Amino acid sequence: YWAGGCVRDRLLGRTPKDYDIATDATPRQIRELFGYRRTLAIGAAFGVITVVGPKEAGQVEVTTFRQETTYSDGRHPDSVSFSDAREDASRRDFTINGMFYDPVEQHVIDFVGGRQDLQRRLIRAIGDPEARIAEDKLRMLRAVRFAAAFGFEMDEKTFEAVRRRAGEIVVVSAERIAEEMRRMLVGSGRGRAVRLLLDTGLAARVLPEIVPSTQREGESLDRSLQVLERLDSPGFPLSLAVLLIGRVLPLAVEEICRRWKLSNKESDCVRWLIAHHGAIRDAPRKLWSEIQPVLVAPGAEDLLALVDAETRLGEAAAEDVAWCRGRRARPRHEWDPPSILTGEDLKRHGLKPGPAFSRLLARVRKAQLDDEINTVEQALDLVDRFLEEEEVGYGQESKKEN
Repeated sequence: YWAGGCVRDRLLGRTPKDYDIATDATPRQIRELFGYRRTLAIGAAFGVITVVGPKEAGQVEVTTFRQETTYSDGRHPDSVSFSDAREDASRRDFTINGMFYDPVEQHVIDFVGGRQDLQRRLIRAIGDPEARIAEDKLRMLRAVRFAAAFGFEMDEKTFEAVRRRAGEIVVVSAERIAEEMRRMLVGSGRGRAVRLLLDTGLAARVLPEIVPSTQREGESLDRSLQVLERLDSPGFPLSLAVLLIGRVLPLAVEEICRRWKLSNKESDCVRWLIAHHGAIRDAPRKLWSEIQPVLVAPGAEDLLALVDAETRLGEAAAEDVAWCRGRRARPRHEWDPPSILTGEDLKRHGLKPGPAFSRLLARVRKAQLDDEINTVEQALDLVDRFLEEEEVGYGQESKKEN
């Protein structure tokens, strides 16, 4: 049978991202059927065999119907035993994920009421929600994500179980928490996901920095969530930055990124967006040398998307974004010309390489962007002027060679 999310998505009229298979065949039988060269037994101890298809088809996980014992670590079963489809359905997380589909007979097999809950737009744990959460603490975050993503309500008993056990989420690895947060914050229901995290108490454990302690902080967070909801298909760093802007100091941003073990690229992007949040305000009236470095940065489009969302709330000027986008729409060489001067030019001019090189080049670049100089000769004259102004502080290191 097809199993889980792909069945749910088809019933919702969505295209499944992938297909999982459940079967009464044992792992050995699965490998014998498809061949040992086309199967991977990485999860065989849990009844899971990966079947490697043609390049265009990718890989499919085939799982033997199973029932599970205790979960000592709150995430993985200590052991499994093979069973039938009904038993297999009963050990899954939520009713909407517990259905099967027979592609030969072309009908849904539903032992847990998942089809009815889809119609009721309800996220409900299979069986006892306390037991389902005790087995796998990550299911608390998954409940929030599914409710937000589909616009469903959470069953009252399921919600209360999550709220009571929210503190236990700390046993889940940072990487798995970050992955759930990533999927929540880029989804269409991202604002509602954050509100559910707050209502269930999960936010206090996974992202305590956003939990408001005063009415004013609550109002500020609500505005941030409104901005978050108005973003157009944001990436994870942008969504996270929106939640943190005005709420945390730079050191706290570092701590969050380390806590979730985010990649350096993601961490750098979050920090840059927070640091440059107000950089394009009044952009048309600022020196081009102030705005241009922001617009050429890797995070520029995210920053413009953020300010664009703020304009829809009346919290930023639409003309600032339009002006910046207009500049970026021009040929690249017009708004990001090659530097007029390089370190090699400075050496040929008789300067010894040293720490002052970067400062000199930055000052020349600023003058170039503000159209104060247009030739190498003018740039070198400017360097000489800078050296004269800084002669005492610049010292022998940067003076021309004799």
